[in-house]
Amino acid sequence: MHIYHDIREFKPLQNAVVTIGTFDGVHLGHRKIISRLQEVARQTGGETVILTFFPHPRMILHPEDQNLKLITTISEKADLLAGLGIDHLIITPFSRDFSNLSAEEYIREMLVNRIGTKKIVIGYDHRFGKDRSGGLAELQQFAPVYDYQVEEIPEQDVNEVAVSSSRIRVAVLNGEVSLANQFLGYAFFITGKVIRGDQIGRTIGYPTANLFIEENYKLIPADGIYAVEVRAERLERRAENQKDDTMLPTPDSALPAPQTPLLGMAYIGHRPTINGMTRNIEVNIFDFNSDIYNQTLQMSFHAFIRHDVKFAGLEELTRQLGRDKESVLSFFSR
Repeated sequence: MHIYHDIREFKPLQNAVVTIGTFDGVHLGHRKIISRLQEVARQTGGETVILTFFPHPRMILHPEDQNLKLITTISEKADLLAGLGIDHLIITPFSRDFSNLSAEEYIREMLVNRIGTKKIVIGYDHRFGKDRSGGLAELQQFAPVYDYQVEEIPEQDVNEVAVSSSRIRVAVLNGEVSLANQFLGYAFFITGKVIRGDQIGRTIGYPTANLFIEENYKLIPADGIYAVEVRAERLERRAENQKDDTMLPTPDSALPAPQTPLLGMAYIGHRPTINGMTRNIEVNIFDFNSDIYNQTLQMSFHAFIRHDVKFAGLEELTRQLGRDKESVLSFFSR
């Protein structure tokens, strides 16, 4: 997949088959649209193009709202789309100037002149242009003017999977990761760099890797203990034409290949037993004891085990961690 971090990098195609959206989470509803996009491209001999935006429009239009958390970072989303076999991903910087384009300007400048769109596959509720004034009606209105065709994915087709990004966010925030995974079609994951903690886990037989999540907009599950799989993996794949060489690290030799994840139990919380002051994200990786500081890990959440609670002391905490590990292993052995 070719990745473009500005639409001005993109050379118009002869036969671009395009869909547009934020695609946060690349969930089962999104995949309905993407599947149809690919089918149309095969039928017409075209190339698939996804036009998405970063930052998320709400971050720019409503900067006072700090509550928006996204299921996927931009690099995670790119990796998921690459895994689906998309030809081109255009990540357009979203700005107030961009948001003020009229519906016709958006169609003419972005879709036709910049991309070379011949076919548009769009979700039933997609809006665009100044004040979200554009939609299916406007796309159909200008289709004969700018020589493209438009196809809408009906509401019943998208809603058939009963999923939305908002519903997934609520599930993750409530710790209902199993439910979120059903909607996503894969296990919700976070990506972070291993940093040094206070190493209390080592003293009680449960060493943990502390993860630092660079993107403050990344959605984090509710506090508690989770059954997880851990991988060391570069998420953003280098595209042939990608100018930005910033990538996550390749897998460290101390870790297994990305195809063989390690099991573990993750902890999210303020560590009340030791009167912790900050929210931590830690993972105890089973049967593993190598130095992975500064490595980037991908941690996939499979099941919620229990809520975060304060214990009388480290001895009681250690006994509970033993029970937690048994619960995690029992879950993965099903």
